[in-house]
Amino acid sequence: MTADLRVNAARLWDSLERMAQIGATEKGGVRRLALTQLDRESRDLFVQWAQEAGCTVRVDRMGNIFARRAGRNPSLAPVLSGSHADTQPNGGRYDGIYGVLGALEVVRTLEDAGVVTERPIDVVLWTNEEGSRFAPAMIASGVFAGVYPLDYGLSRTDAAGVTIGEALKEIGYDGAEPVGGFDVHALYELHIEQGAILERAGKSIGVVSGGQGQRWYEITLHGADAHAGTTPMDLRRDALVGAARLIDFVDGLGRRHAPDGRATVGMIESRPNSRNTVPGECFLTVEFRHPDAQVLDQMDAALRKQTADVAHGLGLTYTLDQIFDCAPVPFAPACIETVRSAANHLRLSHLDMISGAGHDAVYAARVAPSGMIFIPCIGGVSHNETEAITQEWAEAGANVLLHAVLHSAGDRDSDLPATRSLSASPANA
Repeated sequence: MTADLRVNAARLWDSLERMAQIGATEKGGVRRLALTQLDRESRDLFVQWAQEAGCTVRVDRMGNIFARRAGRNPSLAPVLSGSHADTQPNGGRYDGIYGVLGALEVVRTLEDAGVVTERPIDVVLWTNEEGSRFAPAMIASGVFAGVYPLDYGLSRTDAAGVTIGEALKEIGYDGAEPVGGFDVHALYELHIEQGAILERAGKSIGVVSGGQGQRWYEITLHGADAHAGTTPMDLRRDALVGAARLIDFVDGLGRRHAPDGRATVGMIESRPNSRNTVPGECFLTVEFRHPDAQVLDQMDAALRKQTADVAHGLGLTYTLDQIFDCAPVPFAPACIETVRSAANHLRLSHLDMISGAGHDAVYAARVAPSGMIFIPCIGGVSHNETEAITQEWAEAGANVLLHAVLHSAGDRDSDLPATRSLSASPANA
C-alpha cells in the first residue's frame, strides 16, 4: 500500500548537501549562475543521479532537462515535477534545487518500493529561472509555455554579450528536443517559501493557490557630464539625482499598495562613475509585484508619470522599457486540492497562500494544470548566502510532493480524494 510510503529523508538531505558543494561560497551559500561551468557540473550530477534511478533523460533546445520514469501506459500524458538549479550571485543552498532534488527523491522512492504508476513521471530542471545572468527570469519555462518564441529565448545575452544559445553550446546542453508542445497531465513545483509567512504561522506546508504578477522595467536617465567643482548647482543636469528621486518614489509606491504590493530598484549604474564628475547618465531597474493586475496597471502608470516629471524638472531625457510582464496566475483547483489532501493525509499543518516570488510553475500553468508546495525557510531569508531550512521541513515537503504525484500519476492504492479537472488542456481551471 503506497498510502504509507515516505521519502528517504537522509538521502534527500545528503543530495542537497552534495549539490550545494558545486559553487559553494565562503559564507555557506552558492554562486552557480545559469549556464556557467558550475551550472554544467550541477546538471551533470543531476543527470547521473536520474539515470541511476532508472530514468531516461532528454534535453530540449532551451537546455531544459527532463528525466522520465516510465509508467504502465507510455501513451498517457506525464506528470511533471521539478524546479531549477541556477542561483543568484550570492544565493542560497535550497532555492530551486530543493524542488529538483525533491522530485528526484520521489522517483527514487518509487523505484526503491517497486511502485509503477499509470502515467510517466518527468523530473524537470528548468534553464535560467533566476534571471540573474540572463534577463528576463524564467525564460526557458516561458518558451516552453509559448510566452516567448524560441529565437527570443536563445538570443538573450548576459553582461558580456554571450547569448543563451552560445552558453548552452559551451556547456554541452544545447539539446535537440523541441521546447514544449507535448501534453502534460499535471505539474507540481516544490520550493522553499522565500518569505516568513509559514514560519511565523507555525505551519509546515504552504498550499500555493497562485502567483503574483510581476513587471520589470529598465530606465536610463540622460543628463550631461560636468565638472563637480566648476558647475553651479542650477546649471547641472544630474542623472543620478533623478535616479535618487525615482528610487524614493518606487519605494513609496510599494508601501502605498501594502500589504500585497512590492516595488524594488535592484540595480543602479551611475556613469561615468567618477567622484569629481556630475553624473551624465544613470541606469536603473524597477520591479513591481502584486496579485491584482489592475493594481499593477496603476503602479505602471504612476512610474511612467513620475519618470517624465523627474526628467522634466531636472532637464533630463530618458528611456523607459518594460522588459518583463508576468500576469497574476491562479493555479489549477484540482492540483491545489491534491496538495491540500496530501498534507492532510500526512497530518501536516498547512496554510493556503499566494506566491510572492516568480517560479517556473507560473509560466507552466498556461499550458498544464499546475500547483506548488512551499516549505518554510528560516527567518524568511532567501536570495542570500545564509538561506536555511531544516531537514524536517525538507522531508515534509517531499512527502507531500510524493503523494500528490502518486495520486496524479494514477497510483491505484492512493487514498487521496479523487482529483478533479486534471487534463492536458491549457488552463488554470
